[in-house]
Amino acid sequence: MKIILSRVSIAAIVTLMAGPLGAQSQPQSRPEPQPLSAVAHPALWPQVKAQPGRDPAVERRIDALMRAMSLEDKVGQIIQVDIGSITPADVVTYKIGSVLNGGNSGPYDDEYASPAKWLKLADEYYDASMRRADNGPKIPIIWGTDSVHGNNNIVGATLFPHNIGLGAAHDRDLIRKIGEVTALETAAAGLDWTFAPTLAVVQDDRWGRTYESYGEEPQIAAEYAGAMIEGVQGRVGTGDFLAPAHLIATTKHFLGDGGTGGRDQGDTHLSEELLRDVHLGGYPAAIEAGTQSVMASFSSWNGEKMSGNKSLLTDVLKDRMGFDGFVIGDWNSHGQVKGCSNEDCPQAINAGLDMFMYSGPGWKQLYANTLAEAKSGVIPMARLDDAVRRILRVKLRAGTFDRGRPSSRAFAGKFDVIASPAHRAIARQAVRESLVLLKNQGVLPLKPDAHILVAGSAADSIGQQAGGWSITWQGADLPNSAFPNAQSIWKGIEETVKAGGGTATYAPDGTFTTRPDAAIVVFGEKPYAEFKGDIPNLDYSPGDKSDLAMLRALKAAGIPVVAIFLSGRPLWVNAELNASDAFVAAFLPGSEGGGIADVLFARADGSVDHDFRGRLSFSWPRRPDQYVLNRRDPGYDPLFAFGYGLSYAAPGTVGTLDESRPAGMAEVTPGIFYGQGRVPPGWSIDTELVRQSGVDRRAQEDSRRFTWSGGGVGHVAIAAPKAIDLSRESNGEISLVIEYRVAAPVTGTVTAGIESAGRMATVPIGGVLARAPQGQWTKLAIPLQCFAARGADMRAITAPLVIETAGSLDLAISDVKLDYVSMPMTTCGG
Repeated sequence: MKIILSRVSIAAIVTLMAGPLGAQSQPQSRPEPQPLSAVAHPALWPQVKAQPGRDPAVERRIDALMRAMSLEDKVGQIIQVDIGSITPADVVTYKIGSVLNGGNSGPYDDEYASPAKWLKLADEYYDASMRRADNGPKIPIIWGTDSVHGNNNIVGATLFPHNIGLGAAHDRDLIRKIGEVTALETAAAGLDWTFAPTLAVVQDDRWGRTYESYGEEPQIAAEYAGAMIEGVQGRVGTGDFLAPAHLIATTKHFLGDGGTGGRDQGDTHLSEELLRDVHLGGYPAAIEAGTQSVMASFSSWNGEKMSGNKSLLTDVLKDRMGFDGFVIGDWNSHGQVKGCSNEDCPQAINAGLDMFMYSGPGWKQLYANTLAEAKSGVIPMARLDDAVRRILRVKLRAGTFDRGRPSSRAFAGKFDVIASPAHRAIARQAVRESLVLLKNQGVLPLKPDAHILVAGSAADSIGQQAGGWSITWQGADLPNSAFPNAQSIWKGIEETVKAGGGTATYAPDGTFTTRPDAAIVVFGEKPYAEFKGDIPNLDYSPGDKSDLAMLRALKAAGIPVVAIFLSGRPLWVNAELNASDAFVAAFLPGSEGGGIADVLFARADGSVDHDFRGRLSFSWPRRPDQYVLNRRDPGYDPLFAFGYGLSYAAPGTVGTLDESRPAGMAEVTPGIFYGQGRVPPGWSIDTELVRQSGVDRRAQEDSRRFTWSGGGVGHVAIAAPKAIDLSRESNGEISLVIEYRVAAPVTGTVTAGIESAGRMATVPIGGVLARAPQGQWTKLAIPLQCFAARGADMRAITAPLVIETAGSLDLAISDVKLDYVSMPMTTCGG
């Protein structure tokens, strides 16, 4: 749900390096294709037996509430605000209908808050919603959260494999159990509602949210959707439906979020038939299972933002398919609708959005504007009433009117259910079932009494095995102490080997003194979520081949090598496969790393308790430029096809693979404007009245030193060969991050700017540089919003950084990138 990026606008890099995804050269005589419509035709879409159906008693209660509500009450109900932007006192005043915690929001500004603190704040918001000095109706607030692979926001919770791994497991009953556990551990903290499951049918694996998808085929989402909804909400038609052990579920992101060409919040450009046949996937099953909310996608369909597409939100989803829960927007997604801003968007409500999701200090302006538009008729009263009725219907079905404060509910405060042994056992089962054996040249299973070397820093990093959306939004740089109830892959192996009478040694760099019988090397992608995870091609770690070097060194020493690859998507790892005797795609297994050891090792008699059963739910690339690699695509030529997976019972061989990169495909590190001593291929560093030289920080001449003498206005500019689009990145919490060192006192005014269409938008940074400790490396982060507010055309950036001064300045720079920073090191005013 939230936003980030740590790459040079992914679409920009892709455009610069490779041209449009999958583009084929066409004869010049061929006519231009006609624009595709963004208007859906409901008759082409399936009708669904929507559940649970209308309860006359519930509808009568809604009627009574609606009669008692003022217009102000109604507007409050259709706005949800991030807890970092709203206090319980605000809820008393504005009667806001819902709050959420964004990916980096925690109770009382504490991302590591205990479950007790979550429950305490839930009570405070609830109490505020019940506090009325007038005779108006008391409508309980509901709290939504991204429990996308367990209650992943809370320290100590059970974390399941991300959806890509669950898709490989092909186990519907397991999915239902995971939904039940997730709901119970979230309800224990007093929360009402989860923004899950994601039903994206990802068609381009460069997308940073690929791991949130069950697979590239719509049938997998269709198979899983109903089971997950039943697990989270309970089964429709039984007393278990939305009982206290369950939550309100959300199916997201409607519709086509997996078809945006590998760019987050991009445009799904395809026919209505393909949108329906591929991307509708699990939505009919979810509606039949009774999903109570649907989240509109950030993305567009044929150029029109989903949050403003009436033909899909109202005509198809609600009228044709019968969905009678409510539609919520994504993180300020309404602000991207044509003619809208984050603080003003009647178009989205009129299109069928029932609840705004808002983050930032301007939610009161959104409230005021929406109220004025409801009064004036810009938002028709019938549309507002329909939205409010839908929200009230879900709140009544979920029992929020009748169960009292969050802390008084049946399972709230029972923190012993969080990471209980039974829950962890289900998660460990999910790990075992999600592993896909890509290669095994007779090395596996390993003997339990062997001497095993475990290598790779990822082996003892629970954060890396958990991936994004783990405690924090991006899940990056978290110590194992942030996961007190979890087990790393290394600890699971050590435990298993010790129990089998063998010995295990951990060496992150792969070195050893006693020759091991086999080496298990754990490596892969570092955690990421939206934006930061978008990449320009499928080359694993193009700028850092240390993992490959370790594999090759161990293999050259004659040691059998087992590779455990952690990733949020299939990646081009031909060289790593060649350097391994066995290769396991573990995806992002979550908190129970011991599940991997369960499958790697045999018993003393050579038999196994658990065989590999995972089968690829995404096709595996033969080349790094196979961005779109799905069975229905022409010229389908994967390395490992959809459904592939070896096992002990069904072995196979993999020959030597081609390690050559396609000609002309640049090696770039996504999200970096400057790093490791260079800019991306085709880019340049332009200077005027500034001397530059190489300087060492982490390696020889990996940084540049720039010296202004004060003899005139001098500048340093990082220039792109073609204008890049940073418009999406500029409306959230993304900053331009500069890692620098000053070596002398700063004189004169210094500005950092962004150039677009010949114009410069600048922010003063002289004060920050002057206060920086001389001779020490430090960071400066400037929100991109600052440049947008100063007139930069963020759709056409030609130089993402220009530093200028007429004074004297001695400044070394090691890194320039875009990244999420929770507390920017400078404000727009410097």
